[in-house]
Amino acid sequence: MTRRQTSIGADYFEGLYRAEADPWGFATSAYEQAKYDATLAALGAERSQRALEVGCAIGVLTARLAAVCDHLLAVDVSDTALKAAASRCAGLANVDLKRIALPSQTPYGPFDLIVLSEVVYYWEDADLVRMGDFLKRQTRPGGRVLLVHWTGETDYPQTADGAVQRLAQAAGSDFSVALAQRTDDYRLDLWRRDRDPA
Repeated sequence: MTRRQTSIGADYFEGLYRAEADPWGFATSAYEQAKYDATLAALGAERSQRALEVGCAIGVLTARLAAVCDHLLAVDVSDTALKAAASRCAGLANVDLKRIALPSQTPYGPFDLIVLSEVVYYWEDADLVRMGDFLKRQTRPGGRVLLVHWTGETDYPQTADGAVQRLAQAAGSDFSVALAQRTDDYRLDLWRRDRDPA
């Protein structure tokens, strides 16, 4: 399979959601539900005051994250997906949904939790450098970054392992690994921002 050389843009995702309401089965897949359970378990009992979810899609994980966040900004590049997310999260006053294409566009932080679930491998190397810079600037001291990525074969610009490794290099030494888990299907990585970065 030939790997893409550039970041996958908004038109790709908008086309998927216009063709099918839930192209990855976020609301119905047993794999997705188990992965969401593991995601919430990794976060533990520590509540987040201000969180960012990048690539919220139709809002299935968003609705679950809202329960452990005082305020959650959930962003995506697809207007169609965001409409579905807005419907799903309509009763959640602590959730804001916006169309933002990270890392070329960035929301105002700082955040004490940034969730990157199934998104980092869509970015080319230059965008991973930009995202690493964003994490350094917009993750509060003591804050967390949670990454979850499918490890199967794709044509995306990065593999799951390559994406996490390159983003870690870009984010630099201000972050330490708090948790690293791997299943047959995905990897889950939780990073902690040093409380007193240099």
